[in-house]
Amino acid sequence: MVIKRREFIQLGSLATASLMMPKFLSAFQQPMMVPPGNKVVVVIQFSGGNDGLNTIIPIRNDIYYKERPKLGIAKADALQLTDEVGLNPALSSIKDLFDGGNVGILNNVGYPNPDRSHFRSMDIWHSASNSNEYINTGWLGRYLDAQCNGCDKPTQALEVDDVLSLALKGENNKGLAVKDPRRLYSSSNEKFFKDINAAHHHEEATVDYLYKTMSETLSSADYIFQQSKLHPTGETYPNTELGKNLKTIASLIFSDINTKVYYVSLGSFDTHVNQNDKQKRLFTELNDALKAFTNDLKKNNRFSDVLMMTFSEFGRRVSQNASGGTDHGTANNMFFISGGLKEKGILNEMPDLSDLSDGDLKHKVDFKNVYATVLNKWLGADDKTILGKQYDHLKFI
Repeated sequence: MVIKRREFIQLGSLATASLMMPKFLSAFQQPMMVPPGNKVVVVIQFSGGNDGLNTIIPIRNDIYYKERPKLGIAKADALQLTDEVGLNPALSSIKDLFDGGNVGILNNVGYPNPDRSHFRSMDIWHSASNSNEYINTGWLGRYLDAQCNGCDKPTQALEVDDVLSLALKGENNKGLAVKDPRRLYSSSNEKFFKDINAAHHHEEATVDYLYKTMSETLSSADYIFQQSKLHPTGETYPNTELGKNLKTIASLIFSDINTKVYYVSLGSFDTHVNQNDKQKRLFTELNDALKAFTNDLKKNNRFSDVLMMTFSEFGRRVSQNASGGTDHGTANNMFFISGGLKEKGILNEMPDLSDLSDGDLKHKVDFKNVYATVLNKWLGADDKTILGKQYDHLKFI
């Protein structure tokens, strides 16, 4: 069976970016017992620019209500965290976790000279670059590179999605994007793909690369699927996209896969119009999925080993617009959720709404300080090498 380059690209769907398997998966063919204490990071990306001011609410700030006469969330409706701070009413499970000492909230996170383009700002966050730099590798991809310099059993990173984000692409190693291990397993076992792989003869470099990628996929899909079944979760998760994704992550955390980083997205939070309804719907999905996920981790004695962190490419402007929404802004807040936090609660000052830059919040914390902290203190990695510069380490872990 001979197949030409054009036919392969058209038909070889297993060789698309969404299923490109890292070459190191073949190193894990023998089960690796991963004991409790193996630190894991779960990154939850709020795609589209979540409105931080209606997430962490300054319930006693008159400027907030003046600038948002119809959009501001009333103090009586907010879930009160402190005398000054409330939480979006759709996030009751985070309120419960906050009360239990398992949530840290970092305000005013951003970077100098912010970019209000979704794509450019997300690239900056993914690559951990400055706003005037263009880097084609991601901070977690470079972590994979650093952790696997000649090793035979490197650390993995898995994104529950159809496409791998820049954040997980390194120079030499990449994370794995897989939406559903069962679906990947079924697709990879189709006779069509196995016949193509078996019939391959050496061709031009581009085609050889695609065949190599498919071959690695075929050899790895069964392993991923079998490992995901080792310790299936017994927790009931909501039948939502995020609920199903976090259920997949839970089963993999409880398995013997040596995965340190999981990545998942929720969105879109691009709330130019009718913001309150849209944000409420997305936060309800987040709330219910997180409740099941954290309960699952606690029941399996892994809550102290897992750090969940949220981010969005930017926040929204302080003032509401004429369409019941908010436009692209700058600095934002981040959640950190874990049973292993060293600092909890509101980690720094709330945004100063009397000191804005052209109607936008001023960032006080460079997000790369957060990355450095997670890399160094949670993952035990050389953050300076990965990020290319020494950044301050924060104290929440």
